[in-house]
Amino acid sequence: QLTGAVQLDVAWLATLAATGKLLDLKSVATGLDYTPAALALGQSGGKQYGLPWTFAGIGLISNTELLTRAGVTSPPKTVAEFEAALTAVKGLGGGIVPWAGMTKVDQLKDIIPWMWEFGSPIVQDNKVVIGDDGSVEALTWYKKLYDQKLIAPDVNRVDARALMSQGKTAFYEDAIGGRAAVTKSSPDKDLAAKMVPVARPVKNSGDKPRHLAWGQVIAVMNGAGASAAANYAKTVTTDAGYNVDWFKKTGLPPTTNAGLADAAVKNDKFATDFTSQIGANSSASPFWVYPQFSQMEKVLAEEVQSILIGKKNPKEALTSARDRMNALIK
Repeated sequence: QLTGAVQLDVAWLATLAATGKLLDLKSVATGLDYTPAALALGQSGGKQYGLPWTFAGIGLISNTELLTRAGVTSPPKTVAEFEAALTAVKGLGGGIVPWAGMTKVDQLKDIIPWMWEFGSPIVQDNKVVIGDDGSVEALTWYKKLYDQKLIAPDVNRVDARALMSQGKTAFYEDAIGGRAAVTKSSPDKDLAAKMVPVARPVKNSGDKPRHLAWGQVIAVMNGAGASAAANYAKTVTTDAGYNVDWFKKTGLPPTTNAGLADAAVKNDKFATDFTSQIGANSSASPFWVYPQFSQMEKVLAEEVQSILIGKKNPKEALTSARDRMNALIK
């Protein structure tokens, strides 16, 4: 019996759209000032089921103080440079985890953009294709970092934020809003100035960084009040009086060109860097188009963990994940 406007995490848009109860907002969005990447966030199956409210991605955030102490003076641009930076940070000792990469099952979906970087499409022609060369190479690399203690066991997003808050990691991955939680609990009152977004290192120089999209959209239920709800969604997401005020309160960037050009946003270097380095290169998970996406991500996470703890080799585990996920979508 739900009516009106609905706020959705982008991961759930395709699932709700599959019910047939969402209004196509293409005519509402036409001619508005959304950035192309943000507008794509609200699309599923060729239709505009959501208007983007805030948009960024999941990306690397660095602690520049630790990197400087380790002799790393510029952000790593390639996987090889990233690995060298992690090795340098490990040399600092003192219980520092070079990269608070995800190693607990609940967050191992973070491996998706790394598989993209190594050349795997992950899903192709409506079939999961991991177990291919790119995904195997990505997991072989990730397992190597795990064995070399450049990443730590049993880390999820909460643990990674705690390590960054305590000044105990040089890199962790998060959405743009995570900075507030990290700095709020940190004993270092200057930590915010040391946290710098970093575009995901690429396998080969010149490749495009890839990031997993993150954000919120406002969808509209078909039926009573849909027209008013659509107007509400348009106003909240495009009117500077709303979206710039929302940014000031939350640190979550607007989704329009005008909003991003506002002085309040432009003068926040972290937000502008995050938007340009990470948000602009973010894509939806290839699994979100399937109503079973949550189960598919769980399967992937279980098999990736089996690689990390040495129960299976990358080819074996990813082939198993491929078969299990394809069985879910048949």
